[in-house]
Amino acid sequence: MLQLSKSPRMRTLASLEDSYELCRQITAEYSKTFYMGTQLMPFAKRRAIWAIYVWCRRTDELVDGPMASSTTAETLDHWEQHLESIFAGDPIDDEDVALVDTLKQYPLDIQPFRDMIAGQRMDLYRSRYETFDELKLYCYRVAGTVGLMSMAVMGVAQSDQKAPWDQQQGSYIPTEEAIALGIANQLTNILRDVGEDARRGRIYLPLEELALFNYTQADLLNGVVDDRWRELMRFQIQRARKYYTLAERGIRALSPDIRWPVWSALLLYSKILDEIERNQYDVFSKRAYVPTRRKLVCLPVALLRSKVL
Repeated sequence: MLQLSKSPRMRTLASLEDSYELCRQITAEYSKTFYMGTQLMPFAKRRAIWAIYVWCRRTDELVDGPMASSTTAETLDHWEQHLESIFAGDPIDDEDVALVDTLKQYPLDIQPFRDMIAGQRMDLYRSRYETFDELKLYCYRVAGTVGLMSMAVMGVAQSDQKAPWDQQQGSYIPTEEAIALGIANQLTNILRDVGEDARRGRIYLPLEELALFNYTQADLLNGVVDDRWRELMRFQIQRARKYYTLAERGIRALSPDIRWPVWSALLLYSKILDEIERNQYDVFSKRAYVPTRRKLVCLPVALLRSKVL
């Protein structure tokens, strides 16, 4: 879906409405679970999140899409220049039109976008991570950044608990929790996609943790599912759930009109971990996905949590 424009002004770009519709269609096609969560958002915020999602997806496809084999450091340099053009209010592609409009409406900072591109640079030259600290940096760059981008659109609740003389005290900004949700989602992706990544020669699970469970890189590349693997996966899933728990604490600080969709997105995505367990941790021959009926069960639970937590 991604081609970097070489002659950006040779054609007329999409109208604003058409650009947002294009972003909606891409989101609906490529991330059905995420799209379901956005449907619960207010109209303006929903469209802004679609615009951000599409930029993130296009960025990810530079190293994971059909044309990834031709991506170089220079490609990413070009994409960062493309980003700077968007932030300057000068769209290059049809999808950019919606993002430029989103930047006019919400206080988005360019740094998380740059950090995401830095995460793609890591994928250009790394296919292994020795420790979790190394992996955590990668997860922040490719996914924790999404939490920061999204929070600028979602907004935070205005505190009504301040004393009259404490007018300088601002609302709590759940930055750590927003990053934690992105990291939790990325860890979930990594666990779900172990087999797919292995077929591309990539191992994202920390190598020192494979060794901790006496499981080798060769075992992983060969798709060995045994007691060692199951114990390793239980360990990884427990960590991912800790990040989801950390993220939950920040939802109450968000604007009330966004708490239900955020709770929904969190519950929907974390259910992938349940499916991995349901598949007996076989992520090599089975892809963990959440059936629609289980997704629908999450929505009233998320609504209740948004009201009482």
